[in-house]
Amino acid sequence: MPAIQVGQKCVKTRGRKAGKTVEVVKIVDGSFVQVKDAKGKVNRCNVLHLEPLP
Repeated sequence: MPAIQVGQKCVKTRGRKAGKTVEVVKIVDGSFVQVKDAKGKVNRCNVLHLEPLP
């Protein structure tokens, strides 16, 4: 699992929203986080589907 922190910007690598930038809002557990997209919509996402940005 990559080191994901609240407030970190990431790129989704899988699914319909692949290639989109999101921001981590909340860590649900070891496998899932809540992310907010550019429109402000909050979704649950698997951390394996995210690539952290520097």
